Amino acid sequence: MLYHLLVPLADDFSIFNVFRYITFRSGAAVMTALLISFLLGPRIINWLRARQREGQPIRSDGPASHLLTKQGTPTMGGLMILLAITISTLLWADLSNGYVWAVLIVTCGFGLIGFADDYLKLTRRNSKGLPGRVKLVAQILISAAAAAWVTTLSPGEIGSHLAIPFLKDLLVNLGWFFIPFAVFVMVGASNAVNLTDGLDGLAIVPVMIAAGCFALIAYLVGNSVFSNYLQLQYVAGSGELAVFCSALVGASLGFLWFNAPPAMVFMGDTGSLSCGGALGGVAVVTKHELVLAIIGGLFVLETVSVIVQVASFKMTGKRVFRMAPLHHHFEQKGWAEPTIVIRFWIIASILALAGLSSLKLR
Repeated sequence: MLYHLLVPLADDFSIFNVFRYITFRSGAAVMTALLISFLLGPRIINWLRARQREGQPIRSDGPASHLLTKQGTPTMGGLMILLAITISTLLWADLSNGYVWAVLIVTCGFGLIGFADDYLKLTRRNSKGLPGRVKLVAQILISAAAAAWVTTLSPGEIGSHLAIPFLKDLLVNLGWFFIPFAVFVMVGASNAVNLTDGLDGLAIVPVMIAAGCFALIAYLVGNSVFSNYLQLQYVAGSGELAVFCSALVGASLGFLWFNAPPAMVFMGDTGSLSCGGALGGVAVVTKHELVLAIIGGLFVLETVSVIVQVASFKMTGKRVFRMAPLHHHFEQKGWAEPTIVIRFWIIASILALAGLSSLKLR
């Protein structure tokens, strides 16, 4: 909004020229989202506490310690993240850019699905919310619509192509299969973040790290000079997503203030589904879907641990891990929660660096 209001004044007042620059607006988006989180956070938490007197229902099949340490903590804190991202993006992004709206719709749409899931869990007072099939179908419909829109916005034939990291100028034409692939990326990323969200601060920092990485990727891919120098696929207009990703960084940092151990609030499915969907949407637009699997490798590990556990138990009757997802396995081994969280943050940072290396190693 500010971009459209103030850039036209730049010809008469040179100070407004800074609003033309994505870097300036990205920095402003971080600070705006952070400020919104700090201002609205206590009010949202108090409002959630007033309406969730018993807090989030704790899984009976989860670690026994959670029945003591997590009981009474309100959920739906993802509302804080969604508000901060949405307001900050609407303030600082170029709203004539279709990519911004496509990713924002995925983020808010997945957030609404998560909100419905959290609401049902609270009203029914158990850890089961929306039926899995209903959630999945809703996610598929939203992401399919967004993927179809993105392909029409993408220049030339690049919209239906898949870029391979570490290999220059290699594009695989997926044709009609690109939309199912894009749906898989967005829905998979969303549910992977959801599975990771099991300990205080565990999911939000890797989300923040991944968002920071994709802010850089979006800026480079959307700049013809940098993309040509780094031999990346140039996607005109995608640079504006750096503002969106920066808003996600600021919102995540603000949420961490309240979610740091011991957490004052949980993000719930409202936050985890929307954050994962946001990362998946940006990856699809910037043609870095496979790089997301590296940068967000921690989410992949958590998801694979669940798949392996379920498959092993159904096929052999034996469990590979003491408990899945993976962070619960280490809890059962006696690791302290802060130890697990910080070590997983370190792993997320290493994987993010590995993913960013693909920008130059070609």
